[in-house]
Amino acid sequence: MRYEENIIEGRNAVLEAIRAGKTIDKLFVLSGSQDGPIKTITDKARKMNAVITYVTRERLDQMSQTGKHQGVIAYTAAYEYAEVEDILAEARIRNEDPFILLLDGIEDPYNLGAIIRTAHQAGAHGIIIPKHRAAGLTAAVARASAGAINYLPVAKVTNLANTIEMLKKEGIWFVSADMDGQVMYDLNLTGPIGLVIGGEGEGVGRLVKEKCDFTARIPMYGKVDSLNASVAAAVLAYEIVRQRLKA
Repeated sequence: MRYEENIIEGRNAVLEAIRAGKTIDKLFVLSGSQDGPIKTITDKARKMNAVITYVTRERLDQMSQTGKHQGVIAYTAAYEYAEVEDILAEARIRNEDPFILLLDGIEDPYNLGAIIRTAHQAGAHGIIIPKHRAAGLTAAVARASAGAINYLPVAKVTNLANTIEMLKKEGIWFVSADMDGQVMYDLNLTGPIGLVIGGEGEGVGRLVKEKCDFTARIPMYGKVDSLNASVAAAVLAYEIVRQRLKA
């Protein structure tokens, strides 16, 4: 399966992509650019909740694949994002308790793709990612998901902690992966649940962790102190599956 490249360069190309309804994940703009076309692009991208970063010409030259960026490069989503409500609706359609993965700062596209693949296979109803400090639905993510991205809703939100608070009102409990938490086998992971997985380096952020109801630790006996984020997500997701099958 092949995926279209998701990098668009040049003012006209970026503006036409926006007008065509493509979702802009990230927009890189030459620092100091304030002319009409650039302002039009940034205004429209801001309305789409795109992450806008102002960089040097040298940085844009390094990113450019054509050498004709004209001071602007956009990264578009290879797939459309869902809404959080779409994920809840999927659970209702399947007549199941919601099972959602929330990813706090997964920046490696291959990890994100692998987690999407695992979540789909484990029967999750969707994934929620934050707008900032996170990989988006790029072509690399799509490839790493091995096609699962076509079947699992992925929503992007501005504030993960606020989203958890909103979902708690839907009766969902939240567990975050944490090396200082309780052993996962000692926790009740049945019922409506949100599994929070942290980024590759820093783990789950403090504000997000404080919103969770409990933390889960994966037993480890080796000399390294952690697992890859996608592996940790798989281990915990399938412990949830195991407990659901026994319930």
